[in-house]
Amino acid sequence: MKVAEAVIQCLKQENVRMVFGYPGATVVPIYEAFRRSDIEHVLVRQEQGAGHCASGYARATGEVGVCVVTSGPGATNVITAIAAAYMDSIPLVIITGQVKSVLIGKDVFQEVDITGATESFTKYNFLVKDAESIPKTIKEAFYIANTGRKGPVLIDIPTDIMEEDIDFEYPESVNIRGYKPTTKGHLKQINKVLDRLKTSEKPIICVGGGVILGKAEKELKEFVEKSHIPVIHTLMGKGSMNENSEYYVGLIGTHGFAYANKAAENSDVLILIGARASDRTTFGVKTFAKNADIIHIDIDPAEIGKNLDTYIPIVGDCANILAELTKEISPIETKNWLNEIKEWKESLKVVRKPTDKVNPKYVLKVVSDMVEEDAILTADVGQNQLWCARNFRITGDRKLLTSGGLGTMGYSLPAAIGAKLACPDKRVIAFAGDGGFQMSVFELGTVTEKNVNLIIVVFNNSGLGMVREIQNNRSLDEFGVNFRTNPDFIKLSEAYGLLAKRVANDNEFEEVFKEALNSDRAFLIECIVDPHERTF
Repeated sequence: MKVAEAVIQCLKQENVRMVFGYPGATVVPIYEAFRRSDIEHVLVRQEQGAGHCASGYARATGEVGVCVVTSGPGATNVITAIAAAYMDSIPLVIITGQVKSVLIGKDVFQEVDITGATESFTKYNFLVKDAESIPKTIKEAFYIANTGRKGPVLIDIPTDIMEEDIDFEYPESVNIRGYKPTTKGHLKQINKVLDRLKTSEKPIICVGGGVILGKAEKELKEFVEKSHIPVIHTLMGKGSMNENSEYYVGLIGTHGFAYANKAAENSDVLILIGARASDRTTFGVKTFAKNADIIHIDIDPAEIGKNLDTYIPIVGDCANILAELTKEISPIETKNWLNEIKEWKESLKVVRKPTDKVNPKYVLKVVSDMVEEDAILTADVGQNQLWCARNFRITGDRKLLTSGGLGTMGYSLPAAIGAKLACPDKRVIAFAGDGGFQMSVFELGTVTEKNVNLIIVVFNNSGLGMVREIQNNRSLDEFGVNFRTNPDFIKLSEAYGLLAKRVANDNEFEEVFKEALNSDRAFLIECIVDPHERTF
């Protein structure tokens, strides 16, 4: 069997149903093998889109996302998507073509050291030198990507090796020396947490994206309902808990809610679960939850104590540790504490300011009221991301997918494509600003070609609203943030084969959104937003 065919057989052994890619000369052998296989290949319009589509697919399904690109510029184009997946711990396997083995290091056409370039933001990467190692390499790549702290793994295959013959046998198991992720929390540490909570009067749980990646939402719900501890969350932790719960507080951080930040500030015990505690969450390590004993639960020991002083560390799988805590926890008297938080929520409530244009906060309220309980939203980066995080309500099995760690503009459209292709029966809506949308607008070609029935909402505020807001906050003159010209997004969308409408105020949005919900084709809604509409 040719190595190229063996690659496809390995993917089938890993139950891969769909691959996102963009071909080039060095991956032609793999594409010929794809042509003869039943794995669906999605031809994107740019390699970065392949990586983001695979990310959306992975996050919607909990499976490993896969993309295939060629060497040189094909490989470098996917770098941003790899870095974004690494920062957000998304399991991806990226297969790149490489020049012939004998030409590596000779600066030939479309050669780049992609394993060296991505070393700092992949969990692991492989340069295949031996054809017979392909089955073992791919088995290990999928195992590494989807265990422990999840993340992207890259496999670089020289094109001549793809043409070699091997005796194919796929390994049944993996044994990687030095790679043994801890899944069960240390019992002594768990007991320390239980003892500390017995004397706590103002405990709070802060949830990060690790709870979602670890599929620990059920265990979190059970622990919260038994312990009566209120919950705050990071940007990536949104979706870990039903927002109708009496114990749900809200988003924290630099763009979170003042009352949620105040709850963290006044807590005496803070249980941080599956979160990096980045600067966007903590403001500053010296001031965050300064009166609280911090209990940090994470699958990655490198994260514990990195940004915050930790009172009790527990390394392990969130679901396992929460289940162990739930077994032994006794209900905590938090009624007065919950009432105090409710009072802050009322007194620090942000009132929506009137506008004669479209108010994004109103749009997200309408969307929250009208979409199904299993809908998936993707948000780009900028003000639109924060409008979604603050105003879209997570109830039922809803999800919000966004680039939180790297903050990659252009993420939402390809991620939505991947999510919708993964879950064709679910509603998928992509939100973007006019800046971020234009960073991946060409993927509308993928939408049309694959008949991806999604809704795209573009908040057009004629520029880069987030940076503009920062400049305004610092009393600086606006510079480099205003678009003097924008394309006609309606005509552009129609040229790609989508349905599209523009709305100029709140009154128009609901009717057009209903039309989009009932459409059997992809539908873009352009919302005209005041350039100085603020995040809060």
